[in-house]
Amino acid sequence: MTTTVRRLLASALLIPLLTVGGLANPASAADGQGGQGAQGGQGAQGDQGNGSRHGRSPADDPNADIKDRLAAIPGVTITEEKPTTTGHRYFIATYTQPIDHNRPWLGTFQQRFSLLHRGYDRPTVFYTNGYTLGTNPSRTEPTRLVDGNQVSIEYRFFTPSRPEPADWSKAGIRQGAADSHRLVTALKRIYQQEWLSTGASKGGMSSTFFRRFYPDDVAGTVAYVAPNNTNVNDYAAYSEFFRTVGTPECRSRLNAAQRELLVRRDRLEARFVADNKAAGSTFNTLGTPDRAYEAGVLDVIWAFWQYSLESDCAKVPVAATATDDELYAWFDSQSGITGNSDQSLAKYTAYYYQAATELGAPFFDVSHLKGVLHYDYKELYSVRSYVPKEIPTVFNPNAMPDIDRWVKREGERIMYVYGGNDPWGAKPFHLGRGSEDSYVYTVPGGNHGSKIEQLPAEQSAAATAKVLEWAGLGDPNAARSLATSPQAIPEFGPLDAEGQRLEQERRPL
Repeated sequence: MTTTVRRLLASALLIPLLTVGGLANPASAADGQGGQGAQGGQGAQGDQGNGSRHGRSPADDPNADIKDRLAAIPGVTITEEKPTTTGHRYFIATYTQPIDHNRPWLGTFQQRFSLLHRGYDRPTVFYTNGYTLGTNPSRTEPTRLVDGNQVSIEYRFFTPSRPEPADWSKAGIRQGAADSHRLVTALKRIYQQEWLSTGASKGGMSSTFFRRFYPDDVAGTVAYVAPNNTNVNDYAAYSEFFRTVGTPECRSRLNAAQRELLVRRDRLEARFVADNKAAGSTFNTLGTPDRAYEAGVLDVIWAFWQYSLESDCAKVPVAATATDDELYAWFDSQSGITGNSDQSLAKYTAYYYQAATELGAPFFDVSHLKGVLHYDYKELYSVRSYVPKEIPTVFNPNAMPDIDRWVKREGERIMYVYGGNDPWGAKPFHLGRGSEDSYVYTVPGGNHGSKIEQLPAEQSAAATAKVLEWAGLGDPNAARSLATSPQAIPEFGPLDAEGQRLEQERRPL
C-alpha cells in the first residue's frame, strides 16, 4: 500500500472525528489557519468562496504590490527592504510565533524570516537554514533551478529569534517544524504555485523534520548533507570514515599535524591564550583556555574534511619540519583561534542545545593522540561541554530514530545529496520500502558544500529534472534526464554566490 493511499484512507477515517470536533492540530489552532496540501489550495483564488475568512485584505489581491500583500498577512512585520540588482524584491521580516505550539497561551516571540520575491506565477522554495538568518539577498540551488521565490526562516532560539526569558525545552524538533508549518501556511495566501523545501546540514535535517510532521505542506524536499545520528553510542561509522577517507598519505599527514599541535602545546597554547586575551575572550563554558585549546585541536581533522578537498592535503603542514608559525596558522584556519571562546560559542548555543537533547553528535577514534591529551576525549568533545552550565539538558534517544523510521516508511518526494568525503555523511539518511519518489545522491570526493550540479552529469540531470517536476515545471511522464527533456535553467549568478557563501559558513554542523 503506497504512502498516498495510506494517507487517503487515514483521512477518510478521521472525517467523522473532525466533524464532531474530536481532533485538532495545536499548530493550526494557534494560528487560526488550517493546514493545506502541496497543491496550495488557499490564497487569492482559494479564498473566493471563503470571503468571510479573509475578507478583501490586500494579502489576497493579486494586483497589489508584494510589499503591501506581505505586510497584510496577520503576524507579519516587515523590518527592511533591501535592493537587488537582479529584478527580485527582497524583504526581511518577522512573524509572530507561539513559544510553545502546544500551549499558545503561554506567549509569543518574533521569528525572523526573509522573502526573495520573483513572481506570483513562480514556485516557492522554503529554506530552513537551521541557524541564524542570512540578511543579504541570496538563492539556494533549488531556487535557482526553478527560478522561484525563496522564503528563508531563522531557526527558533537563534538570536534575535529567541523568547525572553528563554525556555530551552521549547527549542526542539517538533516546535521548529510547527514554526515552518505556520509560516508556510500563512504565505500560501500569496504564493499559490508549488512549494519545495530545502536546507543544508542542520538545515537539511530541519527540512526533513518539517516534512515528517507536516508531510503535505510542500511538494518535495531537497536536503543537502543532512546527518542522521540515530544511535549516539555507535560511533563506528565515523571512525571508519577517518580510517578510509582520502589517501593513506593524506590521512597520515593530517594525523601527524594534529598530534604536533599537542606536542608543541607549551609554545602554541601560550600564543592561543595571548591572542584570546587580546580579543577579550573568556572560557566559562568550556572551563579553561587549556580545555578550549585541546577541543580546538580535536576539531582540526574533522574541519579539514568538512570544508576542504583532498587536493588541499598539500597545504597541511608537515609535522616534522613545520615551523610554529605554520602550525599555528593552520590551526587557526581549521578551528579558529577564538572559536571555542564564550563569545563565539554563544552564537551556536541553540545548535549545541539541540545536539545535546535530540540530534546527538559524533565521536571517533583518536588513538593516534594517546599520551598527549590532557582530558578524557569523550567528556571534553561531548556537546554538553559546549552548552552553558546553567542550561539543563536531557537527551531524548527517540527523537532521531522517529525521524529515521518516517523517512524509511512514509517519506515521499525527498532528495538527499551528500559529499563522499564529508564526515557528516558517515551517518546519512537511508530510504526504505515505504519511501516513495525519493532519492539519495553522493558527490564523489565532495565536502560539506556538495550540490546537485557537482554530481556526475547523468545523475545531476536526473536530479534537476526531478526538482523541476516537483515544482510543477516538468512533465512527470517525460524522461528523467535533461539530455532527453531539456529545460532552461537560469545561470549561476550573484544571488547564488551569496547563497553558497551562507551555506558554507564555518559552523559546528
